[in-house]
Amino acid sequence: MNRIALAVIGGTGVYRLADLQDVDTREVDTRFGKPSGPIRIGTLLGQRVAFLARHGEGHSVPPHLINYRANLAALQDIGATRVLALNTVGGIGDDFGPRVLACPDQLIDYTWGRISTICEEAGSEVLHVDFGDPYTTMLRHKVIAAARVTGVSLVGHGCYGATQGPRLETRAEIARLRRDGCDLVGMTGMPEAALARELGLDYACLAIVANWAAGCGGGEEITMAEVLANVEAASNGLPELVAELARG
Repeated sequence: MNRIALAVIGGTGVYRLADLQDVDTREVDTRFGKPSGPIRIGTLLGQRVAFLARHGEGHSVPPHLINYRANLAALQDIGATRVLALNTVGGIGDDFGPRVLACPDQLIDYTWGRISTICEEAGSEVLHVDFGDPYTTMLRHKVIAAARVTGVSLVGHGCYGATQGPRLETRAEIARLRRDGCDLVGMTGMPEAALARELGLDYACLAIVANWAAGCGGGEEITMAEVLANVEAASNGLPELVAELARG
């Protein structure tokens, strides 16, 4: 089997990886159960890349019910060692408006009730992983470098606040996140990042800002049509960026 250069997990609005050619579809079962959907493995501008839609290819799995452990284990089982997570988010900080791409370096977890460790089952080895820097530093640097090479505009820092969903947040909740130092808000950043660390996978987030969070940037009502249009526009340079990252 040819080495998989990079695995990509797509979020809301990113249910396929544009320009992926010669696709081989894998239906994988793991020790944690089934992932959100099939894994599509193909060639992207000369690089072998795997893609998995986090919510399922029909967006049928809400954030709190995603089997994050199975998704990551499935990618690991097919030979992936590096994972780029595409997360559709709301913007809080002034530099993180709609259609911005960001590669955050920190996160705060506000989720609850999700299985957040591979140590859940009785008899599992207890892991106390270092999570001070929640994203793999070297992979983050390569994402930033790939954006520079391909001419994709990218904010190379930021703090991601992971909320429970699937509802969007209140203005007061976003005000709290802002006070806590969050620049971005999404529903799928955790426990995915922590599980990747426990599994020994290199992991970085590429956040796609789909809208201003509640009470930010003018405070207009958030619509799904707006979200999807902004995700599509912000994703124009993704194939080139992902392929460049896969080369590194």
